[in-house]
Amino acid sequence: MKIPFSYTLRNLWTRKLTTLLTAGGMALVVFVFATVLMLEEGLRKTLVDTGSYDNVIVIRRSAQTEVQSAIDRVQASLIESQPEVALGADGERMVSKETIVLVNLNKRDSDKPTNVMVRGVGPRSLTLRPQVKIIAGRMFRPGASEIVAGRNAAERFKGAGIGETLWFGQREWQVVGTFDAGKSGFDSEIWGDADQLMQAFRRPIYSAMVFKLNDTTQFDALKARLESDQRLTIEAKRETVFYADQSDALATFIRYLGVTLSIIFSVGAIIGAMITMYASVASRTAEIGTLRALGFRQSSVLAAFLLEALLLGVVGGCVGLFLASFMQLFTISTMNFQSFSELAFSFTLTPAITLKTLLFAMVMGVVGGFLPAVRASRLRIVDALRAA
Repeated sequence: MKIPFSYTLRNLWTRKLTTLLTAGGMALVVFVFATVLMLEEGLRKTLVDTGSYDNVIVIRRSAQTEVQSAIDRVQASLIESQPEVALGADGERMVSKETIVLVNLNKRDSDKPTNVMVRGVGPRSLTLRPQVKIIAGRMFRPGASEIVAGRNAAERFKGAGIGETLWFGQREWQVVGTFDAGKSGFDSEIWGDADQLMQAFRRPIYSAMVFKLNDTTQFDALKARLESDQRLTIEAKRETVFYADQSDALATFIRYLGVTLSIIFSVGAIIGAMITMYASVASRTAEIGTLRALGFRQSSVLAAFLLEALLLGVVGGCVGLFLASFMQLFTISTMNFQSFSELAFSFTLTPAITLKTLLFAMVMGVVGGFLPAVRASRLRIVDALRAA
């Protein structure tokens, strides 16, 4: 004979304060756990969305980032001439030869300096990155000391707003526009004319090249040919893969730190749930004896108390997840360990994170309630009724 589910619900409702405190403790742990997963996912999504699957990025072999890379003009011409490179409507090749430099800018809110990535791009840059759109002002003019700032960069750094000026590379640069890159990593960058930036920083070489493929299935053959060419010392990657790799170091750090904190906090929540359930068993000894006397088996008592602990975990998980969902309204910035520049990104909640979080909460509830449930199921009928 099984104990009705309504019995468990009534017990939780009767002990409102205890239920609220226990579920609240679990909710705080779940909030931390979910926030960490959302932070990691937000970082990955920001960088993965920066790239396009049809685009190929070429950097110097063994270079981990565009900042560390170098491609000379001869190599750039050889890469540009490959037959797999797509042609635009005007018959010109869909290639952007880019140079990357880091400049130090002060934040608007704290006046603290931080590294910002400045990307020198070619005329095809916007065509190759359709997610990048000018939302205010205009695009910079080729050959001029003009720049455009990503939405996050314009908001966060002094001098990066439209009509303002920045000084770097021994030159003053006029901000003539702001662009939105669809919450990708480009939103944290400043763009200018590649040739002008190379002159300003006295750099005779490019940092990287980006081009679009005629046929995306030709990537493997192109990669093998380019990387085996003795005249080239480069590595070719799909743009999506390249930017996903850029997130690995920071995402791994966030994940390990978050999991460590979650484990520490979850131990406290489990102990709290265990104390609550032990107290429940002690206060309901006579009730348990009556249930056993009425014919309910030990397994039924065990299942009822485990279900009670599980429901506490579910309630705590739902509350914690609900609170964590509001973190999507915030954008944070941190240093990208790969490029050593600031990167702004948002928390991202996905169905997979929701499922993982609820499972985590349920496990906490079951682990916290297991020993008290075993104790309740093993109470002898005579001893339990005598305690009444």
